[in-house]
Amino acid sequence: MNDLRKLLFCFLAGLIFSCEDVIEVDTPSSPPRLTIDALVRIDSSQPTTTISVKAGVTSSFFVEVEPTDLNQIFLINPDYVPTSPLDERSIPLTEVAPGVYEGTKNTTFFTEGELQLVIEHEGQRYLALTRYAPSARIDTIEQGDNSLFSENDKEIKISFSDDGAIDNFYLFDFGRGDYLVTEDEFYQGQSFNFSYFIEDGAGRKVDIALLGVDEPFYNYMNQLIVQAGGDQGPFQTPAATVRGNIINVTDIDNIDSFDNVENSDNFALGYFAVCETFESTIILEE
Repeated sequence: MNDLRKLLFCFLAGLIFSCEDVIEVDTPSSPPRLTIDALVRIDSSQPTTTISVKAGVTSSFFVEVEPTDLNQIFLINPDYVPTSPLDERSIPLTEVAPGVYEGTKNTTFFTEGELQLVIEHEGQRYLALTRYAPSARIDTIEQGDNSLFSENDKEIKISFSDDGAIDNFYLFDFGRGDYLVTEDEFYQGQSFNFSYFIEDGAGRKVDIALLGVDEPFYNYMNQLIVQAGGDQGPFQTPAATVRGNIINVTDIDNIDSFDNVENSDNFALGYFAVCETFESTIILEE
């Protein structure tokens, strides 16, 4: 019996003291990568629009994105028709805070024609192309009585009317990194009603934005939402790299053919999109 007790003591002691060992875990690493938050939200009722683009650099799996200085950043719209001799088809963005660049232009500049975002950073040139994507107004927003996983979940009931003239893709922004994408394949030209659940939302003011997006940005956001479990925004460092539309064109001879875009490292993280946006607000009750 004494031998059995000794063996049991040694076994338990081994478990306790083994917890003090330091375990080194290899984490994914990658060279520094430029990150760009260039989601432009357009209020089409306003005569002018101020856009803001955030630039950062990441080099580690767990490290936050740090702001970075760009050599230059500007937008070009070759299809834009100037309204005066001083009006131009381009707009330079000026740094207003570390890694934050802004510029103001009449709204028509952003809503008509192809937009080109040009960035120069540490000897590298990046280019992204997009077009304005129209959205739809939120018809109604109200709180429901249902819950999803727990009694603390709060139901938000939303409805909006789709434009049946075109195929539409939408992005809902519920704040705090909560996003939802939807397309009108099954409700084209109709009113669409659905519920979204907010965890522990009692007393919370929820600003809801409905953005029109194109199909490539819809697919990009869908990948990020699935990958992140809905817990992070589209321009934070993802758990795995998802290709956006901001391409490194430094070594491309013909900008119309993009000969080397298949290079897996030949892009910046993030996305450039110009989206008509409608917003609504609800305060969740107990």
